[in-house]
Amino acid sequence: MVGGSSNSVTVRSLTLGGMLALVVVLLSVMSGVVGFVLGEGNEQQGGAAGTRPSDSADFGILDEIYKVIREDFVDPTAVDQQVLRQGAIDGVIEALNDPHTIYIDPQSYALGVDVISGEFQGIGARVEQDSTTGEIIIVAPFRDSPAEEAGIRSGDVVLAVDGESTEGWSVSQAVRRIRGPDGSQVALTVRHTNGDAEDITVTRDTIVIPTVFTRPLEDADGSAVNDLAYVELEQITEKTVPDLRTTVAEIIDQGYRGIILDLRRNPGGSLSATVDVADLFLEGGRILTQVDREGNETTYDAHPGDAGESIPLVLLVGNGSASGAEVIAGALRDHQRAILVGETTFGKGSVNHLRELSDGGAIYITIARWLTPNGEQIEGIGLAPDIPVTPSEQDIEADRDVQLYTAIDHLRQEVQAGVP
Repeated sequence: MVGGSSNSVTVRSLTLGGMLALVVVLLSVMSGVVGFVLGEGNEQQGGAAGTRPSDSADFGILDEIYKVIREDFVDPTAVDQQVLRQGAIDGVIEALNDPHTIYIDPQSYALGVDVISGEFQGIGARVEQDSTTGEIIIVAPFRDSPAEEAGIRSGDVVLAVDGESTEGWSVSQAVRRIRGPDGSQVALTVRHTNGDAEDITVTRDTIVIPTVFTRPLEDADGSAVNDLAYVELEQITEKTVPDLRTTVAEIIDQGYRGIILDLRRNPGGSLSATVDVADLFLEGGRILTQVDREGNETTYDAHPGDAGESIPLVLLVGNGSASGAEVIAGALRDHQRAILVGETTFGKGSVNHLRELSDGGAIYITIARWLTPNGEQIEGIGLAPDIPVTPSEQDIEADRDVQLYTAIDHLRQEVQAGVP
């Protein structure tokens, strides 16, 4: 019955697996671009801190409403307890008008536990909800995922799932319809950023998510780029930090003169790992400021001593860059450590943690906002690139990465000019 369950909850910290369960959400488990993840595993009984005695009585009206509906509603076949319960939960969450706070039903949350291995079953994309229009948006498909191979792109709006319109859906509703087992198919109608609508059928698969990805660079004419290194961060976990530190050290040892750091598909990750990644490239100074519900500020600063503090950098960003990726971009930009090339970032500037619920589900809730070193708020706005580059449809069809080519040209100029 609505409102009839125990109100005990558990706050738990997210390991790599827990964070991934929030990253991968389209289409496997739950939803939302991953924000900073906090929590130290303490248990709280009797509901959330600060709960007033009258709160339970206020929400007890839901029990009354359900009782009246069950006894009097004209169409008893429509009175499905589970459907009404889910509707009540969705309504409470949606009333917060915060797309980053979501309820995760027990079945979805149980599936998320399997992501501890670093794998999940789905189409391999990240989803969010536009805070203005309410549309369901693909933040970014994973590299070489079924979503990417089928033609899903960053910024696509999901208009329908298996022929049913997504208008009015919450992110949770969309995910419940899109997720599914390995080998099954889902039909998506999407609107690309150029306004064209397309029907795309995606076959779900088991997705293995990398963290640090490198490859040789080629210029626009196909010639090899031997003096600059390319590093892509697809997510930010605690494993990212040692992997990236090792990669940067190898790049420097091998004589590369600059790094292009690609954050275009990066949804963020844990707070500590995000700070450590930014710190790899900064000698000192503020990385971010966190502001909680009471207005209290917590600051995070860089410290000297890392190998990546002086090598020239250019960052690739876009609407698939969110949360922790935006923190890194904002910190390196504000300290004039790197310029940003590409498109405006997603605009996810919130701190979230996961609270397990007595029904076996969980709530992923926003508990704070963050600011760049210069005091810029990113939530709902994003970071504008220093050098805007938007690929055309012809570029996309021909697989021309004009943003990367621009980054190569600019970084070469910096290296030749001796700019750190």
